[in-house]
Amino acid sequence: MKITTFNPLIVTKDPESAIQVFEALGFERRHTKEVTGETNITDYRMKHPDGFYVDVTAGSGEYSMIRMNVDNFDETIEFLLAHGFRKPRHETAGNTVDTGSSQFTILVSETGFIVAISQHFKDRD
Repeated sequence: MKITTFNPLIVTKDPESAIQVFEALGFERRHTKEVTGETNITDYRMKHPDGFYVDVTAGSGEYSMIRMNVDNFDETIEFLLAHGFRKPRHETAGNTVDTGSSQFTILVSETGFIVAISQHFKDRD
C-alpha cells in the first residue's frame, strides 16, 4: 500500500464559509468534484503556495477527518480494519462509493478519528 496524498478534509453544511477562511490563509481552489447518486456531495480541493492541501466537502453534517488517497484500496481497508478501525455507525457512511474516477469509504479509529480512504483510477479520467 502506498499513500499518495494525506491531508485534512472538512465536511460542512456551509462550504463557502470554510473556503473563504482558507482563501484568506492563501489557499486557492484547485479542483471541484460533484458526486451524484447515493451521496450527492461536492468536494473542493484547495492548495497553499507552500504545498499544503485541504479539502472542503459540502455535506449534511459537520466533521473533520483525514483524507488518505492510496494506490491499493482493498489492501488499505484490510490493514486499517486489522488495526482496530471500524465502519461508522451511520447506515451509509461506511459504504464504498464509486464516483466513476475514484472510490472512497470512511473508517473510524478506536479513539474516534475519522479517515476517508480513496483510490483514484487514472485509467477512468
